[in-house]
Amino acid sequence: SVSKQLLPVYNKPMIYYPLSVLLLAGIREVLITTPDDGWQFRKLLGDGSQWGCSFEYITQPKPEGIAQAFLLAADFIQGSHSCLILGDNIFFGNGLEDLLISAREQEEGATVFGYHVSDPERYGVVEFDQDMKVRSLEEKPQHPKSSYAVAGLYFYDQDVVDITREIKPSPRGELEITDVNKAYLDAGKLHVADGARHRVLDTGTHDSLMAAGTFVQAIETRQGLKFLIEEIAWRKGYISTEQLMKLAAPLQKSGYGDYLMTLPERVAESWK
Repeated sequence: SVSKQLLPVYNKPMIYYPLSVLLLAGIREVLITTPDDGWQFRKLLGDGSQWGCSFEYITQPKPEGIAQAFLLAADFIQGSHSCLILGDNIFFGNGLEDLLISAREQEEGATVFGYHVSDPERYGVVEFDQDMKVRSLEEKPQHPKSSYAVAGLYFYDQDVVDITREIKPSPRGELEITDVNKAYLDAGKLHVADGARHRVLDTGTHDSLMAAGTFVQAIETRQGLKFLIEEIAWRKGYISTEQLMKLAAPLQKSGYGDYLMTLPERVAESWK
């Protein structure tokens, strides 16, 4: 199936993390939905061809809920499977790529990701029965029925646009992504992937942004790993080694350029 991506963006520096997740999932056609300063994202990211991708942009006239992205992107999706990821989430963990590909290749229904969190009232909350089947979904409940939150990463089949057209705005005047997921749940077509082996970092608040920055710094320092879209594009074969070197050259003074310049050699050494 062909998966396309919708990416609501709220935090410009963080956008590279969700884009990296998409590339890991094998998604290279991306529609970025932005508020009225979309030109800044165009200037920052271009058309995506430097990473072997294709980026398009559309402005969200006013904030009317995450699910509004599907209505804005109806022509872009054109009956394809699609994925929506929020611009302020970071996903990390062993086996993440396999989990993403499995969700992308799901032929029917929707796949969302459940994570145990300490503050479920900030999220869409999923309740399981004793057999770990989904019993209910609630959007930011005052009294959560579980501590499992649905993270800001969603995979859908070709019916998602029609389903979104049928849902009604919530009391706060928004098209809730939880209502889209409920429709799939009611149809028996909602799959919840267990995110227990992975970390999701929500950077939507000042404190969570600071915590995410500390986490990323720790991983990069202790493990020598970088969260670089250029590296993922090269490892996945979306760009050549020559293209990787061209991307690395302007970044050399930052340290990331040196990391990218030596990447092919280090990878070759690891295979010996």
